[in-house]
Amino acid sequence: MAETTLAEVMAELSELEDPKTRAVNEKHGDDHGVNLSKLRALAKRLKTQQDLARRLWETDDTAARLLALLICRPKAFERDELDAMLRAARTPKVHDWLVNYVVKKNPHAEVLRLAWTADPDPVVASAGWALTTERVAKKPEGLDLAGLLDVIEAEMKGAPDRLQWAMNHCLAQIGIEHAEYRARAVDIGERLEVLKDYPTSPGCTSPFAPVWIDEMVRRQRDT
Repeated sequence: MAETTLAEVMAELSELEDPKTRAVNEKHGDDHGVNLSKLRALAKRLKTQQDLARRLWETDDTAARLLALLICRPKAFERDELDAMLRAARTPKVHDWLVNYVVKKNPHAEVLRLAWTADPDPVVASAGWALTTERVAKKPEGLDLAGLLDVIEAEMKGAPDRLQWAMNHCLAQIGIEHAEYRARAVDIGERLEVLKDYPTSPGCTSPFAPVWIDEMVRRQRDT
């Protein structure tokens, strides 16, 4: 499928559209009806095609954009291009995949992390916090973890949903990965009570930071 055209791919995405899948996705703010396993299978057939990925992104169609993020070359994007893409990512799934599958692998990730975290748009800022959480786990050198906890303690309770979720993930990650800050992270979580009553499916870990931290530290200890 190396020579597949944009029209052919859009036609295949249209054939994969399922009303029931769309109904489920729309409850989460994602306006597409393509099963993600089938989308990944299509991406596997297409392989990496940066030009096609850019054309798919330009359609502004959610399923096409998700496919674009699976077949692109993450390191091929310029800083300003990624910034524009993030601001144009209308739906949660496109936003999450862009940050996790593309930006995290791009050489401009750190510059974007700093810029986005300070952005007045809470959805953009949430991407900066997601990149910070990645660094907390994988490359904490140079991060002011105590300072991050200060910001979380002061701002997380009143933050909009997407930003609050990202800050809470960072709080949990600090507590999980850095024993010297664990007690403070748990204390902040207990006092702010963010996501304390979030419905959690059986077998899944609660996103409430004290519970999340305790469970992940227990798993690390048991392995």
